[in-house]
Amino acid sequence: VQLQASGGGLVQAGGSLRLSCAASGRAFRRYAVGWFRQAPGREREFVALISKDGSTTYYSDSVKDRFTISRDNARSAVWLQMNSLKPEDTGVYRCAAGLSPVPMVAAYADWGQGTLVTVSS
Repeated sequence: VQLQASGGGLVQAGGSLRLSCAASGRAFRRYAVGWFRQAPGREREFVALISKDGSTTYYSDSVKDRFTISRDNARSAVWLQMNSLKPEDTGVYRCAAGLSPVPMVAAYADWGQGTLVTVSS
């Protein structure tokens, strides 16, 4: 499945952004989708995931209660609503598709290009 992320930008601390991940290709509804981010000089880290039918979501402790992941299989899309943003949320955000809804980079075979989120203090 091909993925394309969008919606990043520059926002002040405390603000909000909504990232989108548009999918095309093989049956999107067969795949779990995860969001990952990478800050300069740091390793890629898990942010959030959603199961193939949307019934299960999971968040990293650093974004729990601030971020919400959702999906619409009819539209082949996944969104990440990010509220109460902090400077430490800055990074390149990428969506990825995999067969298992687990918070591990290695579980996701298909990756979209990144979208940059910059949170100023």
